[in-house]
Amino acid sequence: MNASAPTEEVRNSEPELGMWIFLATEILFFGVLFFAYLIMRIHYPEAFAAASKHTDVVLGSINTAILLTSSLTMALAVRSFSLGANRACAWLLAATFALGAAFAAVKFTEYAHDYHEHLVPWLSFAFPSAQAEGARLFFLLYFVMTGAHAIHLIVGLTWVGVLIVAVSRGLADSKHPDALEVAGLYWHLIDIIWIFLYPLLYLVSRT
Repeated sequence: MNASAPTEEVRNSEPELGMWIFLATEILFFGVLFFAYLIMRIHYPEAFAAASKHTDVVLGSINTAILLTSSLTMALAVRSFSLGANRACAWLLAATFALGAAFAAVKFTEYAHDYHEHLVPWLSFAFPSAQAEGARLFFLLYFVMTGAHAIHLIVGLTWVGVLIVAVSRGLADSKHPDALEVAGLYWHLIDIIWIFLYPLLYLVSRT
């Protein structure tokens, strides 16, 4: 036996370690956006409050509930898979996928409303206020941050879709739950980022 060869336990932990490193880089990326938001909000407090009133807090709240529920179904899916309950895992993954898709549908519906209300900074932006300059910066950050979040969500949906097929066809082994655990970590990152975005973008003028 080669003493220098990695043990099975070490090999199994490598994907999860890699995901934690990736998550750290993603947190740094969004951290830069949050810092930019903080600086701009300090400079334009009244404009950010006025602009936030034009976000749809009802749709934002619905999406928050949807994503929190999807985080629960993902956690239950990972748990079911570790117990060898592949059928339950597949159904829970399907529920996670459906909830994620519902979140995306609501978000893109909200984007359509923003477009019709001329709130997209690079597409005939029109804000009926003396705070238009600050409001433009608010919506620029709004679209950049929620757009980056949406891209992460689409990646997560693709990943979950692949896992549904793998688990349903018995291609995944509960003895090596890395694929589910790593996907679960990624999905929870999507959830955590939105938990920060929701109050920053929707509740500025409502707190």
